[in-house]
Amino acid sequence: MGIGNHNIGLKEKVTGSDKYFSLLIDNKIFVPLCLCARINILLKKKILYLCHRIPYPPNKGDKIRTFNEIKYLSKNHNIDLITLADDLKDLKYAEHLKKYCRQIKIFPLNKNVAKINGLLSLLFGQSISQGYFYKREFQNTFNSWTESERYDALICFSSPMAEYVFKSKNKIKDIAKTMIMDFCDLDSDKWSQYVQKSTFPLNMIYKKEASRLLRFEKKINKMFNKSVFVSHKEAELFVKYYPEAKDIQIISNGVDYQYFNSKKTEITQSFPSPMLVFSGAMDYYANIDGVIWFAKEILPEIKKKIPEIKFYIVGSNPDPSVKALEKDTSIIVTGFVNDIREYYKAADLCIIPLRIARGVQNKVLEGMAMGKAIISTSQAVQGIHRDVKQVLEIEDDPMKFAEKVISFLNNSSRITELGNAAEKFVVQHHNWGKNLAGLYKT
Repeated sequence: MGIGNHNIGLKEKVTGSDKYFSLLIDNKIFVPLCLCARINILLKKKILYLCHRIPYPPNKGDKIRTFNEIKYLSKNHNIDLITLADDLKDLKYAEHLKKYCRQIKIFPLNKNVAKINGLLSLLFGQSISQGYFYKREFQNTFNSWTESERYDALICFSSPMAEYVFKSKNKIKDIAKTMIMDFCDLDSDKWSQYVQKSTFPLNMIYKKEASRLLRFEKKINKMFNKSVFVSHKEAELFVKYYPEAKDIQIISNGVDYQYFNSKKTEITQSFPSPMLVFSGAMDYYANIDGVIWFAKEILPEIKKKIPEIKFYIVGSNPDPSVKALEKDTSIIVTGFVNDIREYYKAADLCIIPLRIARGVQNKVLEGMAMGKAIISTSQAVQGIHRDVKQVLEIEDDPMKFAEKVISFLNNSSRITELGNAAEKFVVQHHNWGKNLAGLYKT
């Protein structure tokens, strides 16, 4: 029956403090359409969503995934959000999330205080991550909301958010009917990778963190109803470390290919050519390591053949070691930019020289959606669909990486061919709506 301008029959039933409605199509009781929206809200399932970083703007890995999860789930469910903001400038973005959430609480996270709390957590036998992202105000809100109503589902993004569940005054079974942990990546193994790239005493701290965090991840898997990973590689790794793991689901990232669309992107400034681009949060260790490796080991070889080459490092909060790369006049470190799409469109090639990575690298998907040819290390594409090797170039050896860049820059038709194939690939395999359909089913 189409609603149109009709009224809808309504029967109201009240049980305790819960009110729900049964819609009756008959001639006995009628409700004006102005009440339909209210009825719809009451009929929706309630989800409490916890994440360690405000999911707006969706301009970096975890924020892209959390924003799209909330956006997707809000279509058919009521979302309550509790989150942290480690950048005070992000607090203003609460308004952008109100269209997706019933209620929102955002707590500022002072990074210096968080580091102290993280180290204290390590000293008292837990992981740094558990202490770093823990705030009493967050816990109080969590306790208050879960005491006032039992949610249909609780979704935690990133393992430290489970600390609020385990420290809750309420029994886990009373918090929500379904408990979902989106690990995304296996964070404990990232710390293990850091061990290999660090020296004493940091390598000892990272090793302890990897062990403690894995122990916590095992506890979460045991207590929650579902554990979500971004790729088969991440899930397989967890099972390797924890053979008893249960209820694992793979949900890959998507990309907004309507937004990351070269045809819809206008270039508003002049760019040099030939031009290479890397994008990402430039205070993140894996990105820092990757661009420094490229700048020192690969770019000099490219300049021998193409001296006019320019390498753009595009992303917010560049580490001092990244800024220092600008001593080489062929390297431009932009810092934050308003529209990354301009840089993608202007680039001749996107390069992804990550040596510490797994999961799904959004920078790969964005570049592909923009129709760009990409040269990447194998680490950076492990979480993407297995056929990705057909639509981009993969190389781990510095000399061969440089040779491939030179070869591509001398073959514009090959760049166009690979870019077109990459664009079609993400539309087929990395659709947010399709991928998120299994995150929470009623």
